[in-house]
Order: sequence, then C-alpha cells, then structure tokens
Amino acid sequence: MLAVNILFAASLLLSYLAVNISPEKFALPAFFGLAYPYLLLVNILMALTWAVLLKFEALISVVVIALGITHLTNYLKIGKSTGKKEGTFKVMSYNLRLFNNFESQNISSEKKVLAFLKGQKPDILCLQEFYINGDPVLKDSSFKSSLGGGYYSHMKMIGSGQNHYYGIATYSRYPIVGRGEINHQGSSSLSIYTDIVIKKDTFRIFNNHLQSFRLRSIEKSFLEEMTTPDEKETLDEIKSLSVSLKKGFIRRAKQAQTVKEKVNSSPYPVIVAGDFNDTPVSYSYRRIRKGLNDSFVSSGYGAGFTYKGNYPPNRIDYILFDNSLDCRVFNIIRVRYSDHYPIAAYFIKKP
Repeated sequence: MLAVNILFAASLLLSYLAVNISPEKFALPAFFGLAYPYLLLVNILMALTWAVLLKFEALISVVVIALGITHLTNYLKIGKSTGKKEGTFKVMSYNLRLFNNFESQNISSEKKVLAFLKGQKPDILCLQEFYINGDPVLKDSSFKSSLGGGYYSHMKMIGSGQNHYYGIATYSRYPIVGRGEINHQGSSSLSIYTDIVIKKDTFRIFNNHLQSFRLRSIEKSFLEEMTTPDEKETLDEIKSLSVSLKKGFIRRAKQAQTVKEKVNSSPYPVIVAGDFNDTPVSYSYRRIRKGLNDSFVSSGYGAGFTYKGNYPPNRIDYILFDNSLDCRVFNIIRVRYSDHYPIAAYFIKKP
C-alpha cells in the first residue's frame, strides 16, 4: 500500500510540471496533467485510508496535495459566490457538437439548443462546432431571429462537403465595430476576435476552438480503448491513443502561443472564451491565462467539469477576462444537448 501511495503521489507531483513545460520539449508531464483530477482523487483516498489506520503515512499525499493547492482551486470551488447580476452583461460559451448531426442516433439537437439559448438571453454568445446545412448567410440570419432578434454576428466557417459548413460564431446584442481571425496553420482549429462596444467602452472578445485530440475511435469509450480482449490489440490501441494525445498537446501549445500574442497586442480590454480542449493543469491553459482571470475561479461554485462525453469528465471550456472587469457570477449549465456544458459569466466594468 505504501508503494502504491508513493507511485500515485509521484504521479500527482509530475502532473504539476505540465503547466510549465511545453509538450513540444517534453510531453510526459502533459499526460499526467490530463489525469490530474483522477490522480488527486486517488491521493485523497490514500490519505483517508492511512488516517483511518492512524498512520503518519497519510502525510505523503496530504503534503503533495497541498503543494498543488492552486490546481485544486482551478477545479473545485467551495464557497458560493454572493455576487449580484444587476448591472452586469452576460457572456456565454458553448461547444454545440455540430448539433449532434453526425452522431449514431443522427437526431439533431438544433431546435432544442436554439430554444435553450433564447431563454438564456446572453448579451454575448461564443459558439464552437457550429454547424450549417445550406447558405451560411441565410442560416446566420435565421439563427439570429431564433435567438430573439437584435443580435450582431461574426462567423468563421469551413466548408465540409456540398452545402455543409462548420466553425465558430460570436453573437452580440451590442454593436460590433471590428472583426479579425487568428490563423492556426495546418489545423482546422479556429479562433476569431470581435470588437464590441458596450455602452461607451470597447472590448475585444476572443472565441476559440483549439486542437482536439482527434482520437481514431471517437465512439469508443476510454475504457473500451484499454480493455480489448486481444492483448496485442490492446497495446496497439494504447500506442495509438498516446500518439494522438501527444500530437494534440503539441499543436495546442503552439495555438495557445499564437492566441496569447494576439491577446497581448489587443488595444482593448479582453475576454477570452471557448473550448481550449485542455485542462487547467496544462501548458496551453496556463499560457493563455497568464495575466488574465478565470471566471470559474473568481465566481464559480462546485466542481468545474464542463465536458461529459465518451471520455472521462474534465474541465476544458473557459471564459477568461482581464483586470478591467469584475466577474460577479459564473454558472455551468448542466443541460445535455452536447458533450459539453454551456458556461456563463456575468461581468461589470470596474470603476
């Protein structure tokens, strides 16, 4: 039991290195960073077990957990925010999963999603994996009407077959005075930035969908990848999975650097939202967040998991903001129209 405890404590320590070491240079910590919440859980259980046995070995995991307490607060918030929504503007981010049009059931979630978003009444809405079948201009107009009207839009779409498009879109109740794109070379990942005037102040809103892992057997669960009856096939699956994960870590690190350069050069206060496809214990997240605040950490409550699909739940969707704003309330809205949960933050400009 002591040997197992030391192994998992060391693994948790190794995960902490993921935020500081670029996976381009050394990818191993990134794998442990991805597993952080589960390594943390094992260490908590080990510490409790030793404590029940009245053994000082409980300090092994307790000390290691304490060394990474800032990572824990990026996942779990105990104290509920007492902030008020009055006078704030609401920013939402949501990965739509292409409205489930390409899932095995092939039952589109578009109507349900539109009804849900209309009821949420966001002031600024950042969408990822937005799917269009038909003319993008007409679809954009129809989408704005379905949201309740009164929205401006900024879209970046990629063609995928005849009259099929996917991409990202930002909708705003406030006037849009500028639009720009961030090019991620050699990738279908997308990032856009939109300059929006809220009252008399201009803000730059970054909407991102960074590199996914592009796992070969996307419909298999994580356990299925590793419990194939054939031993050789199991090893091949693990090797294939690790290669896909490593490529994803490296590409996201490059994309995070590109996004951060644009954020740093913004002439306006910024909000950086979207699906980063990486956890808070990752190089990409730490790179983009540097100098910014995390709305969940500032005003969230409970467990911060935003993804619940075929693979283990984790936190990969974010709304970050700079020091010109105050986040009063943050919510993870647990509806199951996608494999991501929509997130919402309520902001007010500081005096």
